[in-house]
Amino acid sequence: MSTSTNCPDFVSTATKVPPSVAVIFGATGDLTHRKIVPAFYHLQKNGHLPEGFAIIGFARRPKTDAEFRKDLKEALDKFSHTKPVDEKVWKELEQHIYYQQGDLPNVEDYKKLGERIKSLPEAKIFGENALYYLATAPEFFGPVAMNLAAAGLAQKKGANHLRRLIVEKPFGIDLASAQKLNEEIQHAFPESSIYRIDHYLGKETVQNLLYFRFGNSIYEPLWDHKYIDHVQITVAETVSVEGRGGYYDEAGAVRDMLQNHMMQLFSLIAMEPPAVLDAESIRDEKVKVLRAVATPKPDYILANSVRAQYGAGILNGKQIPAYRQEDRVKPNSLTETYVALKLEIDNWRWSGVPFYLRTGKALAKQFTEINIVFRRPPGALFAGAANRIYRNRLRIRIQPNEGIHLHFNTKTPSQPTLQTVGMDFSYRQDTAHYFPEAYERLICDALLGESTLFTRSDEVEQSWRIIDAFKDAWKNQETDYIPLYAPGSMGPVEGDEMLRRDGRSWASLTND
Repeated sequence: MSTSTNCPDFVSTATKVPPSVAVIFGATGDLTHRKIVPAFYHLQKNGHLPEGFAIIGFARRPKTDAEFRKDLKEALDKFSHTKPVDEKVWKELEQHIYYQQGDLPNVEDYKKLGERIKSLPEAKIFGENALYYLATAPEFFGPVAMNLAAAGLAQKKGANHLRRLIVEKPFGIDLASAQKLNEEIQHAFPESSIYRIDHYLGKETVQNLLYFRFGNSIYEPLWDHKYIDHVQITVAETVSVEGRGGYYDEAGAVRDMLQNHMMQLFSLIAMEPPAVLDAESIRDEKVKVLRAVATPKPDYILANSVRAQYGAGILNGKQIPAYRQEDRVKPNSLTETYVALKLEIDNWRWSGVPFYLRTGKALAKQFTEINIVFRRPPGALFAGAANRIYRNRLRIRIQPNEGIHLHFNTKTPSQPTLQTVGMDFSYRQDTAHYFPEAYERLICDALLGESTLFTRSDEVEQSWRIIDAFKDAWKNQETDYIPLYAPGSMGPVEGDEMLRRDGRSWASLTND
């Protein structure tokens, strides 16, 4: 373990990661193998884990410490984003990895876990500090938190130890379930010790949104209804449900992508400047802008939203079935694989500026981006069809090819006409810094007690308030019809028509 334990900072801090034990519930699952263990490996590799740090995997299957370590090494070889795995680094880490068999609903197994933690050789250093990671099915989030409290392993009021809880998405399936889950885990842990993780917030380009907005005097003065015509947020995926039909038919695009990842991007783009760059100030402003979105009425929702499913066709050179023919999908399913909708913010900055959000599976391109589309300049200096004035557009690409691109108008060489050109900044090409994976960054922040990149309870509830209005309106339509779109397209024609009615169109992937 290293003595250089500062994580890469989002807010300026000299805090070092304290010695702790990280307990992973659901330690034999896919998330642990794909994301969590590679994150801990890279934290070790980059010198961010301190002396006296340990990891315990907690799951129902019987395993020895050696068997658990072997499983994790095989997963690391497969899923690490840097290859080959540094064997020396892994050897340093694995000697501090342990396994505890236990059943999630059984409080007695948590008491045994507590005894195991005390028996670890690293316990002399980490004391009672612990980070609990809930990498389980969502129905266990509340019970695990309450069992930790019942076994005396949760954060105690006034105690000197640091006990924190990381909760994965989805955080509820609607407002009522999110409120119930908040009550359950807040019974065991104070809000300041709860870290609701959304891996989108761990992406460098998402974190950059605040720096870009508030660190440049040329953009922030233009960031309002006087200069911005509308905003588009797109999360497009080229994959189909690919064997996850059972999960996806319950979740759909709304719960899988819109309610969490996209609402995070929405709030970061639209929020007011925080008083200071700290966790509570930033999260306060995110909640304020969500509260400024009035709960839309059913008539508005049906006129300004589109749901659709992909049909059968060719995707990435292969024939795929229609969504309703996928394994474990109901043959009459109305679950959306594509959704587009319009949100409006009722405040001074954004009055009259629509925000268009869309996401879908089995689409033509895989990308996540935000397009800030500015108003056309006033007047008619460049009249005529040959001099159509295109709107200036600021494109913030979250993934892939992370970067910022400004599209603006100039004179066409040798012609008295306008053309659109671009200025580009590429993260990968223009910076030489190491880019940590999202989970690496977020786990490190949780160990530090830095909560800026995690979601607060009131933020979750405000997001669900908005989304529930759309879900309820769709449910009350009483129709078995849902539009289809061709795999490998950019979605249904109804999604394009929604913007066309407003005199707008989706930004293309070129400098339009």
